[in-house]
Amino acid sequence: MAEQPQPISPVKNFFAGGFGGVCLVFVGHPLDTIKVRLQTQPKPQPGQPPLYSGTFDCFRKTLVGEGVRGLYRGMAAPIIGVTPMFAVCFFGFGLGKRLQQRKPDDVLTYPQLFAAGMLSGVFTTVIMAPGERIKCLLQIQAATGETKYSGSLDCAKQLYREAGIRGVYKGTVLTLMRDVPASGMYFMTYEWLKNVLTPEGKSVSDLSAPRILLAGGLAGIFNWAVAIPPDVLKSRFQTAPPGKYPNGFRDVLRELLREEGVASLYKGFTAVMIRAFPANAACFLGFEVAMKFLNWIAPGL
Repeated sequence: MAEQPQPISPVKNFFAGGFGGVCLVFVGHPLDTIKVRLQTQPKPQPGQPPLYSGTFDCFRKTLVGEGVRGLYRGMAAPIIGVTPMFAVCFFGFGLGKRLQQRKPDDVLTYPQLFAAGMLSGVFTTVIMAPGERIKCLLQIQAATGETKYSGSLDCAKQLYREAGIRGVYKGTVLTLMRDVPASGMYFMTYEWLKNVLTPEGKSVSDLSAPRILLAGGLAGIFNWAVAIPPDVLKSRFQTAPPGKYPNGFRDVLRELLREEGVASLYKGFTAVMIRAFPANAACFLGFEVAMKFLNWIAPGL
């Protein structure tokens, strides 16, 4: 059973989650760029080597060709979207926990925490899908050498002009398929690890910063272990030319399995896992610090 040390406040979760999300983007965006470029690189011609041989080759070529700024390509979209997105994500988790409590001091089981986490994944998709679409397009355009979009806002305008709101929200179903189960695993694992790492006789609310970083980092790894296959499909689908996959993710899946095998569903695995620990450790530490601050200034909220 998971300990709930104090009444749950979805409002505080909202603000603390937004701060945690900003911490995550600053730490994790460079490896997110590498992940997307690996997932969307074109299939090499017969006898030709791939554009990137792996995570470290992609990192080196990006750094040499574009400098440090290249690693942060497309960061404006997630920064603009991530504060409300993580705010809504943590709000959804807090609300999911609150809805399952009969009394404010009820202790939730881990399956209940998983269900609350899945609700948070539904909440975030509305914000996440267009931000992911814009981010992926900006991240791959530098690798192709073509400059179609001057930035996040220009990309959003062009997508809307070309296909309306459907163009901006392309890949929403795949975003749901990725984020609903992955968010359930993310939050359940974090709560479980916090309880495991709490010393005997101590409260989970007094957990030290290094232990919060460890719990958050490992939760991020568990999250991405679930999320990588649908994330590969999402990246391919969101960056494909209009009309390439008329049947949606089923066409993407068939093409990947036919041409590149099951291993293609785990493209970018190394980059994701290297990024997952520090980025999510930073996210949960930022969340916990913000939550303590909010409990101090507004204990009754």
